[in-house]
Amino acid sequence: MEASEARRAIEAVWRIESARLIAALTRIVRDVGLAEDLAQDALVAALEQWPDSGIPEKPGAWLMATAKHRAIDLRRRRKMADRKRGELVREPAMPDAEARSEDDIGDDLLRLMFMSCHPVLATETRVALTLRLLGGLTTDEIARGFLVPEPTIAQRIVRAKRTLAEERVPFEVPAGPELAARLASVLEVVYLVFNEGYAATAGEDWMRPTLSEEALRLGRVLAELAPKEPEVHGLVALMEIQASRTGARTGPSGEPVLLLDQDRARWDQLLIRRGLAALRRAEELGGADGPYALQAAIAACHARARTAEETDWALIVSIYERLARITPSPVVELNRAVAVSMASGPAAGLELVDALTSEPSLKAYHLLPAVRGDLLSKLDRFDEARAEFKRAASLTRNGRERTLLLNRAAQCSKSKP
Repeated sequence: MEASEARRAIEAVWRIESARLIAALTRIVRDVGLAEDLAQDALVAALEQWPDSGIPEKPGAWLMATAKHRAIDLRRRRKMADRKRGELVREPAMPDAEARSEDDIGDDLLRLMFMSCHPVLATETRVALTLRLLGGLTTDEIARGFLVPEPTIAQRIVRAKRTLAEERVPFEVPAGPELAARLASVLEVVYLVFNEGYAATAGEDWMRPTLSEEALRLGRVLAELAPKEPEVHGLVALMEIQASRTGARTGPSGEPVLLLDQDRARWDQLLIRRGLAALRRAEELGGADGPYALQAAIAACHARARTAEETDWALIVSIYERLARITPSPVVELNRAVAVSMASGPAAGLELVDALTSEPSLKAYHLLPAVRGDLLSKLDRFDEARAEFKRAASLTRNGRERTLLLNRAAQCSKSKP
């Protein structure tokens, strides 16, 4: 096997096996930082040996065995050092990771997910650690995904592992009331990653599909590991349906194509079917009014409409009203205003949007003036609309979106009577 071919094969295996490997090692050594180091050592061994020996029949088991032997050696060295210092401590026997069942492996993955998304870590740190440990992404890939310097991501990951060790965060799935709070943190991280891929906050790309694909993969894994949690299925439903539009969301030159202008024949029907099935599962589990399930229900309204004109905007308004009662926020109100404008006309929507203009949390939110500009243009108030589009363009950090908004502003000048 050629070296380049072997390296590609090893990288593919690593993407598939790394999360399981790190999870199993964390269970053994009870230190996520050390577990990742041991896994990386096994990866280096594979890079050295597999080009000559070939890819093993069970590459995951090979990596696990190699890492486990290194863990045993490490324990022996530590015991030797303890003896020399006269501090011998009896350690529990190392569990046989290779003999564990698939259910045990799944439990380890779920524990690792809860550990990576622990609220003791800052949100951006949880995101970086989750993508590193559960996504198998390199620090460079994560940095490029979020447009931050690679050393920044590296520092976040190092700091995260140190914090988890210092705070003695247990390698476990929480029980009782703590489960809901911790699950919310896990879902938040997965959805943050998805959103950054679906609509990039900065840079020159409208989307970063690698991030949204990774988030969707993590969501599907989580749904398998926690099959009775309705909001997990609600989030998966939302991501599946939104991801179905990916192929229609950009034009030939990468320019954004907004929802109502998209060619729905390009929507991925398999992802839509998967999303609708996940939504039904969430509802069957009693989670119809969960925040993610409600957002998925809104996405489903769009997915079921064969054309933009067939969209049931009245139903979407009613779902937003339910969402606003459960998770009230100015952003939800802004989205509801858009739905109201489509159901009852731009004047009705503008009245709701105008009520949000004094909201402090939306002061730098570019979509507020963007929505207001759109409604004003529909009411032929082109001078005001142009000013709003220009303000929105000044607030966004995404180059593609800025161009779109400036083009809308220019169209207002041409549309003046």
